[in-house]
Amino acid sequence: MLSDVPPWSRRFLLIHNPAAGLRRPGLLPRTLGALRALGAGLELRETAGAGDAERLATAAGAEAAALGFDAVLAAGGDGTINEVVNGLARSGPPTLPLGIIPLGTANVLAAELGLPREPADLALRLVQAPPRSIALGRANGRLFVQMAGVGLDARVVAGMDPALKRRLGRGAYVLGGWAGILRGPGLDYAVEVTRPDGWSEQYRAASVILCRGHFYGGRFVLAPQADLARAQFQLCLYLRPGRLAALSYATSLVLGGTVRRADVRVLTAIRVRIDGPAGEPVQGDGDIIARLPLTAEIAPFPLQVLA
Repeated sequence: MLSDVPPWSRRFLLIHNPAAGLRRPGLLPRTLGALRALGAGLELRETAGAGDAERLATAAGAEAAALGFDAVLAAGGDGTINEVVNGLARSGPPTLPLGIIPLGTANVLAAELGLPREPADLALRLVQAPPRSIALGRANGRLFVQMAGVGLDARVVAGMDPALKRRLGRGAYVLGGWAGILRGPGLDYAVEVTRPDGWSEQYRAASVILCRGHFYGGRFVLAPQADLARAQFQLCLYLRPGRLAALSYATSLVLGGTVRRADVRVLTAIRVRIDGPAGEPVQGDGDIIARLPLTAEIAPFPLQVLA
C-alpha cells in the first residue's frame, strides 16, 4: 500500500508521451530531476503511438508487486492520461495510484486537481501527496476522467489534425471550432437522463457534454457544481441548433455565462443514454473514445490520484 511507503522513497513507473510537451520542453526533465533529488525511484517507458500508454499501464498493474512500483506517473496530455487510466483498470479496480506530469495542450485534469505548474512544486506534491479517490465515467465501456461529449465538440476532436495541434496548442481547437460551426447546423440527439433518485427524463439537444469536473477546454468553467469525488455527472444540454446558436454558446463559455442561459440545461445524472446517427463520434478527455449510440454511467470503482 502506498500509505505504508515513506514519501521520499516512492518508486514510480513513468509513462511518457514524447509527442506531448513540445510547448514546454523543460518541464519534464526538470520535474524528473526534482523527483530524483527528493529520493524518488523512477523507471521511464515511452510511448510510440496510440494505445501504447494503455498497454504499458496494463503491464504496470500486472508487474507492480514484482517490480515494486508504488504509483504510475502519466507524463502527457489528457488523452495520455485517459489511456493510462483504462490500462490500470483493464483487469478491474486499479491497484496503483496515478500521478500526473501535465504536458498536454489543455491539461484539464491537472487544473481540476490543482496541480502546481512549477517542476519543483509538482515533484514535491507527487512524493508527498496521499492518494485521493475520484469517481470515473464510463462510455460504452470505455473509462473517462474529466468529460465526454457528443455534438460539436466531438466533431471538432474527430477532425483535429495532430500536427496542427502540436504547432498551435489550444489555438487548434479554436480553429476547429470555427470550422465546425461554419460547416453546418449540426445534428439533433435524443437524450435519456437518469437522475440520482432513479427518475428518468427525455430531452432533445444539439450538443451534450457529460462533466465529471467543472473545467472544460483548459480552465473554462462549464459545470460549476461538478466534483470529481462525487459518483455523478453534471450533464450540460445545449438545446438550440444552428450556426448562430453554436457561436453564441462558444462566446458564453469564454465569458463564463453558459450555465445561466435559458437554452442550456444543467442536470445531475448517474446514467445517460444518447441516440443519434449511428457512428457519430463521442469524445472523452479530448480523444474519440466511442460512437453513438452511447450509454454513459459512473464506473463501479474509483481511481486513486496523487493530488
